Amino acid sequence: MGFGVSIACAVGALVAGAGVVAMAFPGRPEPWPVHLLRRAAATAAWGAAAVYSLGLFAVLMSEQAFGDGADSIPAPACRDGFDEATREGLSHHRSSYLPLRFDCVREDGSVYSSDPDYGWMNGASASLALAAALFAIGAGYATELRARKAALTS
Repeated sequence: MGFGVSIACAVGALVAGAGVVAMAFPGRPEPWPVHLLRRAAATAAWGAAAVYSLGLFAVLMSEQAFGDGADSIPAPACRDGFDEATREGLSHHRSSYLPLRFDCVREDGSVYSSDPDYGWMNGASASLALAAALFAIGAGYATELRARKAALTS
């Protein structure tokens, strides 16, 4: 299900991105800067949702695998793919959904991440969400500016 949500968001980003590219062709809607900014905002928002949902469901799957049957404690995400020296003294894990992370904690208090991909997922989703907000604000500003210019000429 998690991968399906991420795919749906990615398809939404591609459709919105096609709308941005369509602004380069003749017959584009007027005022085209406002439409371009709105479509870019939608593209960035869908992209942020796709990246975040991919990470969210990775954390959910790691959390679900913990305590689910034999050989599930400590969390498989903290054991699989790590050498014995890294796993030594593993006591528990901490997970977070904002920012995305699944940290493995040793008895001495030291921590290591179960997956280094959470770093780029957090950065990419935050950057895309910020870009979406800035594009939406820009579209609102362009609309307001156009309305003020129209009021001055009337």
